[in-house]
Amino acid sequence: MALPLYQIDAFTDRPFAGNPAAVVPLDSWIDVARMQAIASENNLSETAFLVPSSAPDSDFDIRWFTPTDEASLCGHATLASAFVLFAERGWQTDVIRFSSASGMLAARRRDDGMIMLDFPARAGRQMPVPDGLEAAIGMPVREFHKAVMNMAVLDDEAAVRRARPDLDYIRHLEGDGLILTGAGADCDCASRYFAPHCGIDEDPVTGAAHCTIIPYWAARLGTASLHARQVSARGGELWCRLAGDRVLISGHAVLYMTAEIREE
Repeated sequence: MALPLYQIDAFTDRPFAGNPAAVVPLDSWIDVARMQAIASENNLSETAFLVPSSAPDSDFDIRWFTPTDEASLCGHATLASAFVLFAERGWQTDVIRFSSASGMLAARRRDDGMIMLDFPARAGRQMPVPDGLEAAIGMPVREFHKAVMNMAVLDDEAAVRRARPDLDYIRHLEGDGLILTGAGADCDCASRYFAPHCGIDEDPVTGAAHCTIIPYWAARLGTASLHARQVSARGGELWCRLAGDRVLISGHAVLYMTAEIREE
């Protein structure tokens, strides 16, 4: 059986930047082991699978897999999935509703060509800096916050860029990896994200991380709207707004490849 596969560069307006995600639209769910095998074969930070939803308040059910595990929330692969539905598969309305392990998510087509994701806010709780963290990243840590993901606040964007984290140390942190963030040089905030515990040494652009990043910087800067940049080697741009208990995350996406998965 052949399955359609799309590879999308998310949170960028040009190929070979942003975060690549694979999207596999299905008529009905296939075995979890097959989904995990496909994600492992793709060897991208996330592969999204989606099926039409039978629920009246949802259009699609969506699941995400890293090369080693199923994820509970993923921003760039949701953006990529919405792009595929809008641009490649003829979705007519301007909103797509996704049912997921993290509740109801939505993607809205904007007039400027971007897609806006409606995600849950995951504000962190400030905690003491863990023993060994500063040595593990080679940078002073101003604050440490814990949500689903761990987040270390550094002096500025330059410190975020210079950090060379010890991935083995991060692998053993309790929680989902480590966000590094600092005030942006020509944006509101900059970040990087490391998740070696689930097969991702450094994620190029991480929408889900901004569910924690944006509540922090919105409070610190006194503004609900922020231009965020993930300063990985590929880099990505996110335009975000804190809206109560939700974070609205907008970005571009571009098609890199269409293919078929052949299974004998």
